[in-house]
Amino acid sequence: MRRYFIAGNWKMHKTKGEAVDLAKGVVEAVKGGKHKYMIAPSFTALDAVSQVVKGTNVLLGAQNMSTDEQGAHTGEVSVLQLKDIGVQVVILGHSERRHIYGETDAMINKKVRLALRHGLEVILCVGELLEEREAGRAEAVCAAQTEKGLEGVTAQELARVTIAYEPVWAIGTGKTATPEDADAIHAHIRSVIAKLYGKTAADAMVIQYGGSMKAENAKALLAKENIDGGLIGGAALKAETFAPIALCE
Repeated sequence: MRRYFIAGNWKMHKTKGEAVDLAKGVVEAVKGGKHKYMIAPSFTALDAVSQVVKGTNVLLGAQNMSTDEQGAHTGEVSVLQLKDIGVQVVILGHSERRHIYGETDAMINKKVRLALRHGLEVILCVGELLEEREAGRAEAVCAAQTEKGLEGVTAQELARVTIAYEPVWAIGTGKTATPEDADAIHAHIRSVIAKLYGKTAADAMVIQYGGSMKAENAKALLAKENIDGGLIGGAALKAETFAPIALCE
């Protein structure tokens, strides 16, 4: 049985003080939860939030990192700096990074391999644009992003990778893929993992849904065979809206 992984991506929200308060609320809300949990505040709040989640059942995540271990990269944050403040998981390939900031599959793959080499867990995001879905290319796009994102990743390292399926047209729009549509893409991604790493690895792979999951639709989505949790955006910004998803059976 795969364990649900419920992760909150706070994006560019919350000051340090607000992030600490939210982290405290989340820790309190999920302390009796049975699933795997993570919160990813902005870089400026990571150190403060690390003190809140330390010793709890909530992992500390970062929203991105540099392609390089260190060096002259103004404005970037390195894997060494993230590890130094207790980050355990890093979100890579988020659609906003791909489509607003121009991150390529090659850049994302370099980050994935670097994060894994330093012992971090990775949430690798994949997903299609609306025009790609309407053209019947959703499966092909997600397969290509998965294959390219995992290039050079060993079977042993794969155990520290979670994939988040994000239909780009559903992020921040309030729109959600139907549970059936989402599950179909999740199943296709799982088939790609089976082709690359074998059925056992595919069966063990946790694949989150990342397209406007909220309390109202979480149960129906999580009931599907291939949906193993959520990468939560808007609903993660309040403990009272995150908790019903995090505690969903």
